[in-house]
Amino acid sequence: MSYPPVILIDSGVLVAYYSAKDEHHQRACAFFEQCTSQLVTTLGCATEVMWLLSSNWRTQNEFLSDLAKELYTLEPLTLGDFSRITELNTRYADLPADFADLSLIAISERLNIAAILTLDRDFDIYRRYRTQPFNRVFLPT
Repeated sequence: MSYPPVILIDSGVLVAYYSAKDEHHQRACAFFEQCTSQLVTTLGCATEVMWLLSSNWRTQNEFLSDLAKELYTLEPLTLGDFSRITELNTRYADLPADFADLSLIAISERLNIAAILTLDRDFDIYRRYRTQPFNRVFLPT
């Protein structure tokens, strides 16, 4: 299967990949075996992954080691991103959106990346630049 050259990656897929107990683990592993795209995430997502994997420090360390090896690009947030996240937080207050998701929307706009690797159905609702949908490359079954 062919994937876009750069893909945003959300917390849920990372948790599924690192946690053998996750219901999406096998699909996540299969995806990572096939995908050669650059995978971009934020510190907000990395923090969420660490929290969600908190029951096993070894699994957390495996994730941290992969971050250190730059298997994922950890895109820093800019001051402009925080302003955009504030706007998005107001816009999606009825969901409510979380910081990790909003940080991905902000960098998707700044870096012009439409492709996202996520299990989160909220990304069917979120819009880039207020009107453009995300291109989901990993869908829950």
